[in-house]
Amino acid sequence: MRYVLLFWCLLLFGCTHIDSQNYIGTEFLGAKYLRNPLGEGIAPDTDPLIRFDAFDCTTFVETSLANGDINTLNSIRYKNGKPTFINRNHFIETDWLENNSNLVTNVSAQYGPTAIRHIIIDKKNWFKTVHNIDTDFAPRSIDLEYIPYADAHNLKISKPMIVLFIINSEKIRNKIGTDLAVRHMGFLLPDGRLRHASRKAGYVIDTDFNKYINRIVENQNNLGIMLLEIKK
Repeated sequence: MRYVLLFWCLLLFGCTHIDSQNYIGTEFLGAKYLRNPLGEGIAPDTDPLIRFDAFDCTTFVETSLANGDINTLNSIRYKNGKPTFINRNHFIETDWLENNSNLVTNVSAQYGPTAIRHIIIDKKNWFKTVHNIDTDFAPRSIDLEYIPYADAHNLKISKPMIVLFIINSEKIRNKIGTDLAVRHMGFLLPDGRLRHASRKAGYVIDTDFNKYINRIVENQNNLGIMLLEIKK
């Protein structure tokens, strides 16, 4: 099925050959953007465990990394690969990065001067504020190393990387019960394209990375990017 999808993608986008360095996520180009398209199939999130017709930025990255395999996807989305709402890697900053440390590693310092975004994720307060669910999670404090936007242009990479877009959003705590640091994610390709599920465009799209960051840096709350090398 994966290669059938790729065949049609190549026809639709006029590609005449497969560039292995820029292949990741190709079969999902053009799929519509849908906020929070995946769930556990049961309450409180009755969305399906996997789908291929719609993505948000995170589920696009996760499904592409999983090569469309539901068991691999579950291992990426859930702690210990066990699909439950409580067990899901809701927060990229702590859950996702920590529980996928066997899959990705932060290599930002190899590509430019870095800064630190200190953040406290209050998962217990978020569950209660947003979902009215009581949990016993303790607040987590973490330092995220990232490349400020002033040093993030014309990056030279030799293979696709996951790129996290870092933001200063402390004021959001009053709305959702916790701070956040990651505002978006996608794949940075060696030829300078950002492949991502774009809410603005409404579908999975390839965008010129430098033009994209030139636009978003106009918002002073947007700080920079974190580059994650894919180990497998």
